[in-house]
Amino acid sequence: MHTTSELQEIIEKAISEIEYPAHPKNLYAPIAYIMNLGGKRLRPALVLIATDLFNGNIEEALPAALAIETFHNFTLIHDDIMDNAPLRRGKITVHEKWGTNNAILSGDVMMVESNKQLTKVKIEVLKAVLDTFNATAQGVCEGQQLDMEFELRHDVGIAEYIDMIRLKTAVLVGGAMKIGAIVGGATNEEAQLIYDFGEKLGIAFQLQDDILDVYGDPEKFGKQIGGDIIANKKTYLLLKLQELAGKDDLTALARHALNTTTLTTKIDDIKALYDRYQVKELATEQMRQYLDSAFQALANIKVPEAQKKVLIGLANALMHRER
Repeated sequence: MHTTSELQEIIEKAISEIEYPAHPKNLYAPIAYIMNLGGKRLRPALVLIATDLFNGNIEEALPAALAIETFHNFTLIHDDIMDNAPLRRGKITVHEKWGTNNAILSGDVMMVESNKQLTKVKIEVLKAVLDTFNATAQGVCEGQQLDMEFELRHDVGIAEYIDMIRLKTAVLVGGAMKIGAIVGGATNEEAQLIYDFGEKLGIAFQLQDDILDVYGDPEKFGKQIGGDIIANKKTYLLLKLQELAGKDDLTALARHALNTTTLTTKIDDIKALYDRYQVKELATEQMRQYLDSAFQALANIKVPEAQKKVLIGLANALMHRER
């Protein structure tokens, strides 16, 4: 079994060795740029970890891992355009550097590049891999669409929110692992179980992100504390508060949503409302339920427990990042 860091190194090396066409330069240079901006390479590592779990060949799974990473970075280019984001991983975004039209087209080509990588997997599993990838990619796009629509709505329910984060974030985690499992020789049942593990873990991770945005240690969280509150972002905590709050508190919440000046007061006051209705505890309980479901799916996979250690270690590291 390989360690996560070993697999990440394999992926980093493979990415650095990809040669994109030199012409047209403004189509391919942005792809090389974003692909080499770094990042944790978590999603492609999950492909290889899942292959390893079933004693599969890492080299055979590497093209699929590169496909997942290429697709993920394609979504980042287009997300940054939609968000008007100036920076990605501390560097200027593709659309700021090359222009929006070039960024859109480069992203489109990255989707093609992903499919070209996928066709390198062995023919026996090619259809299953492509079917899984296409379902995953479509789900991510659906999640992004729902996220945008939620910004304009005032009646978003918790079940809808969970489904949105499942699509936007969690299906790519599950899909990456399912693809790795398929390449590794898993049965259909095992591939579905590893998908369930990844999807439930992805939902738990996003719920934890919502909690840490308000209650995390800014030194360890790596983001501005209260950023979601400032942006009036619909998170599990906010939606739960709206579900539980009395009339006066809902009025105060609506008033704070319009506040764009005294941001520190806004964060403090809404956090006080969260505390009053024990929203953090409720969100934590929901997060733990999804985490328990994830580990139950993993427990149902009939491989030696020693082979699950890397996956369990990675999941625990992801879910303890506030400590």
